[in-house]
Amino acid sequence: MTNLLRAAAVAREFQIEGELVSAVAYGTGHINDTYRVEFSRSGIPSLFILQRVNTGIFHHPAMLMENILRVTEHVGKKLGAEPDSDRRVLRLIPVRHGAFWHQDPEGGFWRMFRFIDGAHTYDTVKSPEQAYQAARAFGKFQKMLVDLPSPRLHDTIPDFHNTAKRFKAFELALSADEVNRAVIAKEEVEFALCHGGIVHALLQAGLPERVTHNDTKFNNVLFDDTSGEGICVLDLDTVMPGLSLYDFGDMVRTATCLADEDEQDLSRIEMEFPLFEALARGYLESSAGFLTTDEKQFLAFAGKLITFEQGIRFLTDYLAGDTYYKVHRERQNLDRCRTQFKLIQSIEQQEERMNQTVAALVAGRTRSRV
Repeated sequence: MTNLLRAAAVAREFQIEGELVSAVAYGTGHINDTYRVEFSRSGIPSLFILQRVNTGIFHHPAMLMENILRVTEHVGKKLGAEPDSDRRVLRLIPVRHGAFWHQDPEGGFWRMFRFIDGAHTYDTVKSPEQAYQAARAFGKFQKMLVDLPSPRLHDTIPDFHNTAKRFKAFELALSADEVNRAVIAKEEVEFALCHGGIVHALLQAGLPERVTHNDTKFNNVLFDDTSGEGICVLDLDTVMPGLSLYDFGDMVRTATCLADEDEQDLSRIEMEFPLFEALARGYLESSAGFLTTDEKQFLAFAGKLITFEQGIRFLTDYLAGDTYYKVHRERQNLDRCRTQFKLIQSIEQQEERMNQTVAALVAGRTRSRV
């Protein structure tokens, strides 16, 4: 059975009335298999997102789904009667027997969400206004989860943003060099080793634990087609306990450079300062009320650290033989690593100005938003 046929069969297991019309592959994610499915009832179409969770990465999918269910229900209650609230949070569709996930005969683990019409994601930022909207959406998401009731969420990937452990994994992969790639990545390896001294900074800063998204790529925000507002945060697999700065740092990594993540022309890799300023403005506007002084002071540094972390993750996967991230061409993970390291160089050239901008925003000394 092909993946599409399997997805079509699984879609019928969820509580949706009507006839299944289609199931097509959807999106550009590296991890899970995603499909857009259409049902029709009395000639009226309805769309849904169906996903097969990658259990090779998420070893406890039931715990992951418990997290997502708790978070989406809590955010839904927070939104209350806010205009367009149904489009501002992901809504899980239950399976016919009542659970919110389905396991197929081959062991595949599936879930389904309502499709949010009239909105799109973007792989790269188009303007400072978009950066502002994305950061504002992620900050609001964090804020709504500050009072999530006990118990603590599950760690879906333990130590996901533990940069020190990510660096140790890189060192082990480098030492093993199982597929003889270290010589090809010689310059990247040297860059990583030279920057190893920053990996403990956030872990040793005594920052409070938050409920965080932990994967705040720019394409994990859905933008309204009409207003341009960032209306919904997507991809909740890694929502778990973490540091607020993990989220802001990944925003800087993914939204301040206009080139693709695997761009081979490194002359195109640069941190666009107006985009950083827009991110800082949007994030602080929606989150300043709960962030501590220390969290605010580390905002600019977080961008460099999380970019470094992601760079060594790509490099580690390349050295290990491309076992984690999906690749579609030779050396794609190495190209991804190179873009991250080039972005770090650009960040370092502008780091003082970044810190000054954050300080001015915190003090309320900047002009009106973009």
